[in-house]
Amino acid sequence: MATHVIADPATTPAPPPTGKGWDMLSAALTAEVEPIAERDDLIVTIAPGAAHGHPAVFFPAHAAIELDGNHLGIDPATAKPHRNSDRTRYAPTWGALTHECAHAQHSVWEPPMVADPAVVEVAMLLEESRIEGAHIRRRPDDRHWLRASATEFVIGDNGGPTGAAALPMNDYAAAHNAALLLGRVDAGILEPAEAAPAAAAIESVLGTDKLAQLRAIWREAHVTADDDATTMLDLARRWLDIVGPDPHAEPDPGSELSKAVTAVVANVARAVAAHVIEPDPAEVAEAKARAEAQRAAATEAIARTVFGTRSGVSTAVHTTRAPSDDERSAARVLGRALTTASGRERAVIKTTSALPPGRLRMRGALARDAQRAAGAVPTAEPFTRVVRKPVPVPPLRVGIACDISGSMSSYAEPVASAAWIIANGARLATLLAGTATATVTFGEKVGPVTYPGLAPAYVSEFSSGDCWEAIDEAIDALDGALGLSRPENTRLLVIISDGDFRADPRAKAQKRINRLRASGCAVLWLAPHKRANPLTGATVHTVTDPATTAHEIGRAATTAVRTA
Repeated sequence: MATHVIADPATTPAPPPTGKGWDMLSAALTAEVEPIAERDDLIVTIAPGAAHGHPAVFFPAHAAIELDGNHLGIDPATAKPHRNSDRTRYAPTWGALTHECAHAQHSVWEPPMVADPAVVEVAMLLEESRIEGAHIRRRPDDRHWLRASATEFVIGDNGGPTGAAALPMNDYAAAHNAALLLGRVDAGILEPAEAAPAAAAIESVLGTDKLAQLRAIWREAHVTADDDATTMLDLARRWLDIVGPDPHAEPDPGSELSKAVTAVVANVARAVAAHVIEPDPAEVAEAKARAEAQRAAATEAIARTVFGTRSGVSTAVHTTRAPSDDERSAARVLGRALTTASGRERAVIKTTSALPPGRLRMRGALARDAQRAAGAVPTAEPFTRVVRKPVPVPPLRVGIACDISGSMSSYAEPVASAAWIIANGARLATLLAGTATATVTFGEKVGPVTYPGLAPAYVSEFSSGDCWEAIDEAIDALDGALGLSRPENTRLLVIISDGDFRADPRAKAQKRINRLRASGCAVLWLAPHKRANPLTGATVHTVTDPATTAHEIGRAATTAVRTA
């Protein structure tokens, strides 16, 4: 077995790779190893053919780690090792890096120059599970990656796939694999059930007593200090006393030991592949931001389709009329109510200064005199005053979506009236600068009734007779036009419907309602009767008298402004 901790200072690491993304990946991996190894001096190189025939090696004298790029399995230019979830694409390679970082932190002891090479070789074999056990005590979450690399290290430390497939059935080979596999079980890396095939095959070769003696040795190694070379070499000598030196036996293709090792490797590989890695919080935030940007772009596109040039007319609108005196009066009343609701007490801010105006504080004055007498630049500010500043009120955004399916035909007239009242009432709210409202109808298609930022001069009346309810598209259109999901505004979504929707648009609309409510948007549902089936999460008002529709919307809008 050739060790993959190369202590000989005469052996130098490979030169930095160039081209095809290996140089960039080497730099990216170097940036990631400091918290893993708790060292800031390590340099990582990954390139095809590096690592001296191993998946990875560590050079203590050069503070360098090499990884064989042939094991990466992906285009190096696509690797993003700073993302936890991306590491799953090359888990064995990331695990090999983690393993070498464990060597960098915990393989502190050095054998003397006169040490028996056979003893040193066994000591380094025991070092494999020792440093991994020590590493997961520092960083328990790295266990998954060490499990992923264990398969490659076990195969590599048996001479590669060819050597692992022809292990001789002798004490030395059995003990060697006991240290690699069963030692990792006791170190907490592998599960006993995964290693059971190897445990049975190894015991059949060594016998129960001899295996127990070896287990006692590697368990003692697991609690040996990082810098205790004497103990590690003593344990290695005891190991050799039990199993003897390497007999260099002829390969035995298809031996029971080889089959058992192969079975364990397969068990671990399946378990690693099935393990789900949770993404980092930063990844979750980035993914959420991307999804939100995509959703915002989609809703804005729908809003442009619905409201577009502001010259289109809803397919449901068939006539316009002048508002009545009652509607004008209702708009003024709503405007006053919104103005009153948006009033805020002024914020009280206390300030200090070196000069008047303000109230003189004697402590501050004495401190200033003392500073001046001491020859220091006076910094005390003895005057205090109270400043009252107005608290800005977020602009109000009100979106109204009216169902124009056949079951809502008796409510078309009062809803059209309410839309006009809300749009003009918001315009008349003197303290709510930037207030905007919009109204759409939804049936088979979504159509505009009142446009964002415009107070309509006329009431747009519409008919109801569609056989489909595109409620999800209506919500998207209002969200895209008014920014109902953006928390910088005071927002209210009003849905006027009996809730008799098909399953698909209902499910989509419920997701949108959930998202809007989570962002702080109030949702009011005006139902025409008590048999209505509103979406979950909305504040429901049953409008028994159609004439009260505008009043209910106004009250909800006032409440939303008051609690903003």
